[in-house]
Parts: sequence; structure tokens; C-alpha cells
Amino acid sequence: MLAFGFGSGLLPKAPGTMGSLAAIPLWLLLNQLPVNFYWLAILIASVMGVYICGNAAKKMGVHDHSGIVWDEFVGLWIAMAFLPPTFGSIICGFVLFRLFDIVKPWPISWLDKNIHGGLGIMIDDIVAGACAACIAYYINYLGYL
Repeated sequence: MLAFGFGSGLLPKAPGTMGSLAAIPLWLLLNQLPVNFYWLAILIASVMGVYICGNAAKKMGVHDHSGIVWDEFVGLWIAMAFLPPTFGSIICGFVLFRLFDIVKPWPISWLDKNIHGGLGIMIDDIVAGACAACIAYYINYLGYL
């Protein structure tokens, strides 16, 4: 159930987007943690994700089924890591993460094509989240959020 984002990945339209949306309420809770515990939670969710996403993909006989969205949860949490819990920040982090996750510029596209299994499922979203976090941080730093 975790691999499918508590069921959000099973929705028929845009499962990655739905999974990212479903990750927002959990981010609002994670955001309350001290920063070292926030990153510990990200690390645990990432390591756990390699296992659960890889296991789900293996059972389904596919590399990265669109319904497997735990990677979107973790990627979004990374994208939102340096943002305050405001409506504008949520929109900014969400849009930037989805943009990087969908467009997959290099090196995200390379990782997506060349790393397989659970790590392959997770790593492109982790890097997409990191790219989004850098831009979101800068937008927030400039005072636009």
C-alpha cells in the first residue's frame, strides 16, 4: 500500500500528480520536525522506498509502474525541504517538482533510463526533488513566497 501512496497511485488519471498531491498533508506534518529529524525521515523513507517500490515492481513484472508513487512522496518532500508551510510555497514546490519529474532533464533522464530496480524507481524522483528544492529555495530567498 505504501508503494502506491496509500492508494493515490491507483487513481486512473495522472497517478504521479495524485501521489504528489497526497504527499502534501504528510509534508505538513514532517515540516514540524527539527531539521535533523526531517532529513532522517527523508533518508528512512528513501531507503524504505527502494525496497517497497522495487518489490512492487518485481511482483507486477514491470520496471516502474505508473501507480507506484512512493517515489513521488519522497521527491516532493525533498522539493519542499527549505520552504515555509504557506499556500504559495506548496504550489511552488509542487509545480517545480512535477515539472522536473515529468520533463526529466539531464541527469534525471539518464538516471531514469540507466538505474533499475527499486533504486532506479526512487533515484530520479530524489534528484528531481533536489533540483526543485534548489530553485524553490532561491525563489523563497528572493522573497517571492
